Amino acid sequence: MPDKKKATLPKMTERRGTNNDSKAPKTPEPARTVTAARSGAGAVTQPIDAQKQLGSFEAAMKLFHARKLKEARDLFLQSAQGPERDVAHRSRLHANMCEQRLQQIVPSLRSAEDFYNYAVALLNTRQIDEARTHLERALQMTPDADHVLYALAVTQALSGDASGAHDHLKRAIELEPKNRLLARQDGDFSSLSGQAPFQALLYPEKKNW
Repeated sequence: MPDKKKATLPKMTERRGTNNDSKAPKTPEPARTVTAARSGAGAVTQPIDAQKQLGSFEAAMKLFHARKLKEARDLFLQSAQGPERDVAHRSRLHANMCEQRLQQIVPSLRSAEDFYNYAVALLNTRQIDEARTHLERALQMTPDADHVLYALAVTQALSGDASGAHDHLKRAIELEPKNRLLARQDGDFSSLSGQAPFQALLYPEKKNW
């Protein structure tokens, strides 16, 4: 969008007791658990093998970099249950990072511009779903704000909602024709560039639409 939008697991120790110890029944070791995050995620109670542990960790990292922190945290907690100590350690660290970021205080938002500006900051860091939520709130407060409609169209394009992106961009152009030229140059709409309705919206002068 152009300038417009502004776990290390303990090593099992063999019991080496006296002859009396060998006759005593062994007390089963309690199941290992990972404490659930304060936000209410369920505790992970079952250990996993190394292959599944690594898969969970890799999937969690992808979610982490995509800023899908809740989903990433849950997978990191699962990965922390595996036998690979290094992976488990890194999983716990990243789970804590996710939790800390999830608990960050959202700034006080009151006006439509507050919601819009905060949404743009989220959008610029590709937190698409959160940005869309705040833009929808801004649009409820100012339904004819072309810049809010334009930014919302961007979030929908980036999330694969072609129909919603088209409709909101169309309305933004109706309110402010300059948004058509802006959208032509906006790489955030590249996923829609080959679609006829979108091309007809941006290039109405062409007769073959």
